Amino acid sequence: MKLYSDAALAQILDQEIFRQISHVADTMGVECYVVGGYVRDIFLERPSNDIDVVVVGSGIAVAEELKRQLGKKAHLSVFRNFGTAQVKFRQKGKEYEVEFVGARKESYSHDSRKPIVENGTLEDDQNRRDFTINAMAICLNSKRFGELVDPFNGIADLEDGIIATPLDPEITFSDDPLRMMRCIRFATQLNFRIEEETFEALTRMANRIKIVSGERIEVELNKIMMAPHPSIGLELLQRSGLMQIILPEVAALDIVEKRDNRAHKNNFYHSLEVLENVVAAQSASDLIPLTSHLYLRWAALLHDVGKTKSKRWEPAVGWTFHNHNLIGAKMVPQIFRRLKLPLGVEMKYVQKLVDLHMRPQVIADSEVTDSAVRRLISDAGDDIDDLMTLCEADITSKNEVKKKIFLENFRVVREKLADLKEKDYKRLLQPVIDGNEIMQLFHLQPSREVGVLKQYLKDAVLDNKVENEREPLMLLLMQKAREMGLSDQ
Repeated sequence: MKLYSDAALAQILDQEIFRQISHVADTMGVECYVVGGYVRDIFLERPSNDIDVVVVGSGIAVAEELKRQLGKKAHLSVFRNFGTAQVKFRQKGKEYEVEFVGARKESYSHDSRKPIVENGTLEDDQNRRDFTINAMAICLNSKRFGELVDPFNGIADLEDGIIATPLDPEITFSDDPLRMMRCIRFATQLNFRIEEETFEALTRMANRIKIVSGERIEVELNKIMMAPHPSIGLELLQRSGLMQIILPEVAALDIVEKRDNRAHKNNFYHSLEVLENVVAAQSASDLIPLTSHLYLRWAALLHDVGKTKSKRWEPAVGWTFHNHNLIGAKMVPQIFRRLKLPLGVEMKYVQKLVDLHMRPQVIADSEVTDSAVRRLISDAGDDIDDLMTLCEADITSKNEVKKKIFLENFRVVREKLADLKEKDYKRLLQPVIDGNEIMQLFHLQPSREVGVLKQYLKDAVLDNKVENEREPLMLLLMQKAREMGLSDQ
C-alpha cells in the first residue's frame, strides 16, 4: 500500500469536482473535508465515485451552492431531518454522488440506534466514526488542499490490515450495534484482521444486535455473502456469537457428535467449504447468470441446514440425516422471513435447490439412467445448471478416489443434460395433455383426481414408456381414468 504525502493526495484530488467544492467552501468561509470510505479507498487504490464530505458548518448550504454552480446537469436532494444533502451529476463521463453533512457529535440511548445529534467540530465527527480506517479526512480548502487529518492512525491500520475502532470498542458497538456487522463485513471484503480488543468487545456486545432491524442486518449479510471469500465473515460471525442470534439454524451445525468411535463431520465448516466451492465455480463459469450469484451462495450456505433436526443415531449404520433436504427446504421461508430477505422467486429458488441438492448425488451414485435425468430436469427446470454447480460443490470428501468417482458421474449427468437440452427437453418432458384438458374431458374441478392423472401422464413421458404425442397419451389417460371410476361422458 502506498503512503501518499499531502502533495500526492492533493494531486489525486486535483479533479474538477473537488476544486469546485473547494471554491464553494472557501467562498462561504467554512472548513470542508472529504472523509470516510472515499479516503480509505484512495489508499487501497479501489475505485469509488461515492464521495462523503463533512462541512464544519452547514453541509446543506454547501450542497445547495454547489448545485447552483453545476447548473441543470446536477440533481440535489435535501434531507433536512438528518442535516444532509446529496448532489448527483455526471462529469467527464463519470457518475458522481456527493453526500454533504455538517460535522456533528452524537450520543445514544441504550435501546436505540438513533443518535441524539449536535453540531460539532471535525474532531467530534471523526470520534463518532466506526473504524480507524474510516475516520481519516482530507482537507479540501485551498490553503490546506490535500492535507490528511488522521488522529487515530488509520493509515497504519490500513498498512497492517487491521480493523479497529477509534475509541473504546465496547462503547462504539453499544452505541450502534450494526457496527458489529460492518466490522465483520469490512474484515471479509478487505481480508483484514479484526484487532483483538475490538473482537473481544464485539463478542461481549453480541446481544446488542437484537435492537437492529432485519433489513439492516440483511444488507450487511448480503455484502458478506458476495465478498471474494464469504466464509471469512461467516466464521467470524460464528466465533463472535452473532451467528447464534441472527442465523441460529446455521450456527447449530457447528457440532460434532461421536458414538462408538463414529463421528459425523462438522456440517457448519462443511457448508462454508461448499460455499467457497460455489464462489470458485461462479468465478470460473460464464454459465451462471449474475442475477443468481447471491442466491446460489445462499443455497450453498443453507443446503444442509436441516441436518440438525434430522440427525439420528442408528447403531447398524451410524449417524444418519434422512430427509434433511426436505426439512431444510421447509426451514428456508422462515429464515428468509426473519432476515427480511425477499420471499418471492429468490426464496423459492433457494428452497428448490436445498430440496433437490441430494438428487444428482443419488443419480451419480448408481447407473446414470435417462429416466432419472429426465425427472431431475423436470423438477429443476431452468435452475438445473445452478443445481449441478451446487451438487458438484457439495463433494468435499477427503477420499480422493470417492471424490473422483462422484465428479466423473456428475460429468455423465451433465452430458445427458446437454443431450436432452439439444432435443428441446421442455417440449419433450411436458405432456401435451395438460390439467385444463383433463378437467374438461372428465368434467372435474381442480382436485386430487386431476393431480393423479397429470402425474400419471408425466411419469409415462419421463420414463419414456410412450411418445409425448396426443394419441398414445390419450389412450393411457382413458385407461387410467376407467381404473379410477371416471367417465368422459
